Amino acid sequence: MAILVQKYGGTSLAGPGRLRAVAQRVASAGRNTVVVVSARGDTTDRLLDLAGEAGGHHAATRAARETDQLLATGEYMSAALLALALERSGVRAVSLTGHQAGIRVVGRHGAGVIDSIDTRRVRRELAAGRVVVVGGFQGSNAAGDVVTLGRGGSDTTAVALAAALGARRCEIYTDVEGVYTADPRLVASARKLRRVPAEVMVEMAFSGAKVLHARSAELALAKGVELHVRSSLVQAEGTVVHGGEVTELETGNPVTAVTSDSPVARVLVHARDGRDLAPEILALLAGKAVPGDLVARSGPYEDEFRMGFTIARDAVELIRGPLESVAAAHGGGVLVDADVAKVSLIGVGLLNRPEYLARMAAVLSDAGIPTCWVASSQARASVVVAGRHRVEALRLLHKEFGLADGD
Repeated sequence: MAILVQKYGGTSLAGPGRLRAVAQRVASAGRNTVVVVSARGDTTDRLLDLAGEAGGHHAATRAARETDQLLATGEYMSAALLALALERSGVRAVSLTGHQAGIRVVGRHGAGVIDSIDTRRVRRELAAGRVVVVGGFQGSNAAGDVVTLGRGGSDTTAVALAAALGARRCEIYTDVEGVYTADPRLVASARKLRRVPAEVMVEMAFSGAKVLHARSAELALAKGVELHVRSSLVQAEGTVVHGGEVTELETGNPVTAVTSDSPVARVLVHARDGRDLAPEILALLAGKAVPGDLVARSGPYEDEFRMGFTIARDAVELIRGPLESVAAAHGGGVLVDADVAKVSLIGVGLLNRPEYLARMAAVLSDAGIPTCWVASSQARASVVVAGRHRVEALRLLHKEFGLADGD
C-alpha cells in the first residue's frame, strides 16, 4: 500500500475541536499515513517571547541552541496531542520528534537544512499498523542537538519525508482552501487555482505566497512530489501543485498570480574607495544563510561602490553589524529601509513579454505609487514599493492582468 504524507499547520490544530477534526480526517485516510504537524496556534510566538524574557537572542550561538531546544517543544506537543486524539478514536498512533524520525539537519540554529532522513523507524511503525505523527520544523545535527528549519519549516519536513519514503503525493492542510491568484485576505476578487506548475509555485512561495514555504516547493519540484494544498477547516477541493509541463499557449495570459512579500527590508551598502565589495558582501549573506533578492550594484568604472538588495526584515539585525564593519573599513556605510514591500507578477515567459513589466510600472505610476529596484525573469517581475502601498498595488495589478477572470 502506498504511503501518504499529510501536513497540518498550527491553525488547523488550534483548540480541541479542530484537533478532533484533524484526527477524524487522518483516521479516514487509512493506516499507512505519516502526519507532520506544526506548533498549535500562536505557540511559536509565545515561546519566542519567553526566550526573550529569559535573555535569549537567536543571533548568539549559545542562545540560538537553547532557543531551538525551546521552540521544538511546540511541535512535540502538537504531535503528542494528535497521537492521543487518534488513539482515543480507535486508531493506533505514535508521535515522533524529528530526531526519532531520523531527520538529520545541517546548518546554523534557526535556519537548518535537511541533509538526510533515516526512514527505518518510521517504516517500522507503519509496518506495525500505526499512524506516525512527526513534529515538523526540526531535526538533529551531528552532535545530536535540535536544529530548527526556520518559519514554515514543517512544510519542508513533510515534503522531505514524502520524498524519502517514496510517497508520490503530499497533502498540505492549511487555513485557506488552496493556492490563489492573490492573497484572498487582501484581494477580495482572488480566485482559487485548481492546478499550478511546480516551478510557478516555487516563485510564488519565494515572493510572498504564504500558503507554502518556498523551500518545500523547491524540494517538491526537485524530487517529483505532487502537492495537494487544501483547507483543514472545510471539505473542498484544493490546489494540485504538479510537475507536469505548462500547457498554456503563447497567446494566453502568462501571469498566474500576484504576490507581495511585506516583511522585507531594502539594504544599500556603499564605500568611497571604489573597492569591489560584492564578493565579500555575498559571502557574508551566504554565511548567515540570508538570501538576497533584487540585487543591483555599481559598475566597474564608477568611483564609489554601491550595492543594493532586499532581504527578509527579520534578518536585518543578523547582518547589519557585519555589513557595517565591511563598509566602514572602506569609508562607507549601510542604509536600511524596513518600511517597504516587494510586489511581484508570477507566471511563465514574462521576460519574453516586456510589455507586461511596462504595464506593471505604468499602472502603479498612474495610481501615484512610486517604485524602485525593478527586476524581471522568465517567471517573475518584481518591484519594491513603500509598505503603505502594498495592498493597493496588489489589488491594482490583480485587476490589470485579469486574474479574477477565467479558470
